[in-house]
Amino acid sequence: MRLDIYRRPEQGGRYSYLAVPATRRIPEEANAIDWEKMHDSVDFADSDAALGEFLIDDPDEQIRSKGYAITSVRKLGLMGAHPET
Repeated sequence: MRLDIYRRPEQGGRYSYLAVPATRRIPEEANAIDWEKMHDSVDFADSDAALGEFLIDDPDEQIRSKGYAITSVRKLGLMGAHPET
């Protein structure tokens, strides 16, 4: 699968990432004016459990259920997020 990768700034100089199949637009519920396209058509094997570079877990499952995959705030360590154990 090929994915377009977007990013947006978060607290503490970090970024969250959004992955969308290269043939699709960002779904309306995830669309925000602050998403900046970072990469076009990144290769992703459906068997991969994560897009580690972009802190996205289970991208295949997220894309199947929502149409996009996104970084969890828990991965970013933002205030109000519960750190993963």
